[in-house]
Amino acid sequence: MVNCFHYLPVLSLIVFVGNTPVCFCGILSSWLEHLTGTSTDSADDYYYEYGTEYAEAAQNDHGLDFDATDPDWFHEYLDYDENPCDTKPCQNNGSCERNRKSYTCHCPKPYTGSKCEKVQNTCKRINCHRGDCLVTVRAPYYRCSCRHPYKASFCDKAQSACQPNPCKNGGTCQRHRIRSKFSCKCPETFKGRFCEIGTEDCFKENGLTYRGNVSQTILHKTCLHWNSHLLLESNYNSFMEDADDHGLGDHNFCRNPDGDERPWCFVTTSNKLKWDFCDVSPCPASAEFSKNTIMSTKSPTVDNIPRTCGKPETRSPIKRIYGGTKTMTGKHPWQASLQRKFSLNPFWQKGHFCGGTLIEACWVLTAAHCILRTDARTLQVALGKQDLDRREYHEQMFDVEKIIKHGHYTERDEIPYNDIALLKLKPKNGHCAIETKYVKSVCLPGGIFPDNTDCYISGWGDTETGESSHQLLDARVKLISQMQCNAPSAYNNRLDESMLCAGNLQRTRADTCQGDSGGPLTCAKNRSYYLYGIVSWGDQCGLKNKPGVYTRVTRFLNWIRTKIQEEPN
Repeated sequence: MVNCFHYLPVLSLIVFVGNTPVCFCGILSSWLEHLTGTSTDSADDYYYEYGTEYAEAAQNDHGLDFDATDPDWFHEYLDYDENPCDTKPCQNNGSCERNRKSYTCHCPKPYTGSKCEKVQNTCKRINCHRGDCLVTVRAPYYRCSCRHPYKASFCDKAQSACQPNPCKNGGTCQRHRIRSKFSCKCPETFKGRFCEIGTEDCFKENGLTYRGNVSQTILHKTCLHWNSHLLLESNYNSFMEDADDHGLGDHNFCRNPDGDERPWCFVTTSNKLKWDFCDVSPCPASAEFSKNTIMSTKSPTVDNIPRTCGKPETRSPIKRIYGGTKTMTGKHPWQASLQRKFSLNPFWQKGHFCGGTLIEACWVLTAAHCILRTDARTLQVALGKQDLDRREYHEQMFDVEKIIKHGHYTERDEIPYNDIALLKLKPKNGHCAIETKYVKSVCLPGGIFPDNTDCYISGWGDTETGESSHQLLDARVKLISQMQCNAPSAYNNRLDESMLCAGNLQRTRADTCQGDSGGPLTCAKNRSYYLYGIVSWGDQCGLKNKPGVYTRVTRFLNWIRTKIQEEPN
């Protein structure tokens, strides 16, 4: 017996597929609502938004009971909109092969891993005697970089140190007693081991855009190549996401991929991998830049292209969020820092206290629990921040004009429900946020991302040491199904439909902590990032079976739009 009813006078329709009854009354009623323009939604009542997204635990995602005897086409019919390959999970030009709800990535050499996210160490059995083995993307997928004067395929034979002359720009080669030792005597305007560094080879500001040829540290150690096999486990190498954008490749020139105070590189000391700043000078106009202050007379300029959401110019990343990495400048340009203008009491100190996400030029989305009992006049929002300890030339600061907390926000058993709030920024000189490389809005989702989708968390929150980080951190996490999150071994039915969780149930890896509250959980589709969650709560940090819990943004899209439209421009 199938009971199919609706409060509207709609004819119930039941179709039998095999032995399975399918009720379409909800679909018909939604269709009639669309035709008549009627809706039961209200601004603060999220329960009607995507109200059929989850069914009871006794049913599957589509509210139908079926078993393994159902034919393959039946499964495919139900899951036609959940092709796991649609999210393009295979990285580095790997090809995705679908297998119902799962997939297999076929990786080109030298990439490996379940998503082609790792690089195979093709140098394992290679001995570059007086040099370093480099991993390459062309066969045989390795080559030896030899120290002068060693040559040949494996750096095991030396030629004359000064014949031919290795010194550039008119430098003179001077041989030492040991056959392989030499030094270059450089003209006055050049320096470097091979006199390769001229006066025009300098860096501006903090050297983020430096693309010069200096390849030695301030202690005159020769830099490692960015594709050295020794760097495969490092966060920064020529195979990292958006390596080209940061000038990393098959070379050993100094760069500044993480926005540090000046260009740097990796070196080996006593067979240990270390890094150091490079022997490169600031350009005259940038000579007054200091370690603690990044200042500039220029103002951020508006792009000449129309404003777009969710597209960072730096599409990708040494402390961690909890299991996270120091992120690249401009990778999360929608990340906001909520800050108190002054200390209110010993517990509410001046400075950063919560995260947020820029969704429009004058609007930041955050968690409601971040702004309880808070006066808008005491707040400011920082956009474009990377380092909280520095004043950065690309940052944009705004006062808060208004705080809008969800009308049904509540806390029960220390769990926040409807944990979402909007901050309206106070314009400066007639405008709010200006779109730059470092400040952009994120997209709001138009649909559902499937479970196991890889997404990003970011913020300045607690790390494994129990301290907050002054550098913006990020980590990759997976979306976890509601059934798994609510399992007895996890959160035991404490999550309602306004929440989701992400992370890893089995291993204590990436997670968000106190300082990350209100910050973004973003998921990518078609090269755009969508705000899918707001950091809300969790049981401590990084514990097994206790992933981070987030406000499910798709449940509040009507509320967000309504509240913004109600406000005057």
